[in-house]
Amino acid sequence: MNFLLDTDICSAHMRFPTKLAHRFIQYTDQLAISSVTLAELFAGAYKHSQMNRLLTLITDLLQEVRVIDFDSECAERFGQVRGRLLQQGISAPTTDLMIATAALVHNLTLVTHNTKDFQNIPDIRMDDWLMP
Repeated sequence: MNFLLDTDICSAHMRFPTKLAHRFIQYTDQLAISSVTLAELFAGAYKHSQMNRLLTLITDLLQEVRVIDFDSECAERFGQVRGRLLQQGISAPTTDLMIATAALVHNLTLVTHNTKDFQNIPDIRMDDWLMP
């Protein structure tokens, strides 16, 4: 496994599968999502007027990726990173930081289009698959 997909990448793939299909094929068996991302996807589906369609798309996505649980090791790294950032006067959204620390713990490159959300997180490797 090499890549941890952020929620925005998963959403883009579910909305426009042809846009990222080549990446999903190129990196078959190398893709993961955090359980935090999965929770965000479910939250989006359950509030949407087309809930059943989105739940089906999430099920399809889960055939293409592995889910990495946000476990105690991720929680400790989260605390370390958040503490360091707060000492510097920098805040980061909780869910973004949880996703990023899962990437750090598992030594994965975070794939996101929202690179600004993660720019202050030390040692994070990022790639933007939606960049033209």
